[in-house]
Amino acid sequence: MSAASKATIALTSLSAIGIVIFVHYGQHAERSVMHQGVIRDLEQQKLKAERQLDFDMQRALEKEYKKVQDVQDTTHLAPAPKT
Repeated sequence: MSAASKATIALTSLSAIGIVIFVHYGQHAERSVMHQGVIRDLEQQKLKAERQLDFDMQRALEKEYKKVQDVQDTTHLAPAPKT
């Protein structure tokens, strides 16, 4: 084999190995970023579930208080005129 052909084979082999390594680390970094997104989504779902539980508890307390107290709905009434 000539020196030129040896150099060409060596250069293409090193280039191929470099590309494979570059793609491997790129995929690893992308997978890490995607995993952080999954963790963030799980935290948001947990927070949403906690808020829903709080809302449901407040709704149940409101129903209990309305049973015990005489509460009138004043949201449909116009405000009193200012004098």
